[in-house]
Amino acid sequence: MQKKARKTRRQLLASKAAVQQQLINKANALTNPLETLDKFHEYITTDYTIKLSCIRAKDAQPECLSWIFDIMERNMKDMYEQSTWGWDAAEKQAELTEEMAWYLIASCNDKFLGFSHFRFDIDNGDVVLYCYELQLESEIRRKGLGRFMMSALESMAYQNQMLKIVLTVFKRNLSAIQFFYTLG
Repeated sequence: MQKKARKTRRQLLASKAAVQQQLINKANALTNPLETLDKFHEYITTDYTIKLSCIRAKDAQPECLSWIFDIMERNMKDMYEQSTWGWDAAEKQAELTEEMAWYLIASCNDKFLGFSHFRFDIDNGDVVLYCYELQLESEIRRKGLGRFMMSALESMAYQNQMLKIVLTVFKRNLSAIQFFYTLG
């Protein structure tokens, strides 16, 4: 009788990494990760009927990119300047338009109201949907849109077999900490 060869730790890790990369590649090969999630195409408040769309950052129209950079600077420049990272507009633009970046965009009547910048990635050995940004215009905050967008991201993560959503929040951004804490 022949003994079955046991895989070494290195072989097991290589096999796991290959499976993870296949999941990331499959998620990134999608045209629109939101497409089959019908309940996340529209969000209705008392004042707005908001459409959600999902596109690759590299496919975003110039007016969309311009608005994204503008809202990032309006909402986050001070936080970055107060951190050890500092604010570097060119570096932020490069991050926001990186090859693997996706946008979840909320708009109403051709007006941009919010966006999330995210990627399907590997973080600390896990396949994740990494939420780099969630930014809303001030007039739409505290109306449930941020929660709705995070639910859409969670559903996209689940649909694509990502283990979790990962994000980073500045310690000084108390409202964001409270928001994400309430989401669990």
